[in-house]
Amino acid sequence: MIIEKEFYNQGAIEVAKGILGHYLVREVNGLKIRTKIVETESYIGATDKACHAYNYKRTDRTKPLFEEGGIAYVYFIYGLYHCFNIVTNIKEEPEAVLIRAVEPLDNFEYLSNIRFNKNYNELTNAQKRNLTNGPSKLCSALSITREDNYKKLYIDSGLYLEYNYEKNIEIVETTRIGIDYAEEAKDFNWRFYIKNNPYVSKK
Repeated sequence: MIIEKEFYNQGAIEVAKGILGHYLVREVNGLKIRTKIVETESYIGATDKACHAYNYKRTDRTKPLFEEGGIAYVYFIYGLYHCFNIVTNIKEEPEAVLIRAVEPLDNFEYLSNIRFNKNYNELTNAQKRNLTNGPSKLCSALSITREDNYKKLYIDSGLYLEYNYEKNIEIVETTRIGIDYAEEAKDFNWRFYIKNNPYVSKK
């Protein structure tokens, strides 16, 4: 069952924890690829100097963050990589959850060829983990680009979240990655991951 729109009207911290262990589903090239969300980060515009919309800064890039929760916010970094976020909270409160890592559950051959141009059985153990163990890696594997910006994640849109009713996880809370510029915000424990999952980007 697809996670309903109302779920995303919570704050970014609640959503970041709440979606761990649930499924991110991508439909592309005639395939339905199911992955499990294993690592997330929260960004809160009102107080967070690491957020693109800190202090309610509104630009063409950050416009999706001011929409009602439940849509995709995809941005491009270093002229090379995409990062996929889920907008949360109510309209005009810019908050989002970065999906940092997912665990692939099927279509391993497809993912392997997209990421490494090799069959899955040719990959090293490190390459298998590297399929989707980082925000740009999972976007590459799942073909998530800025064309998915604003996509509604609570309908069958080709990119959506589904409930995992059997999840049983332990969550680790720690600091976020790559935001040393963010002054005191770099020390916020707003990164969350499933303990002992091999696809987490950094323990």
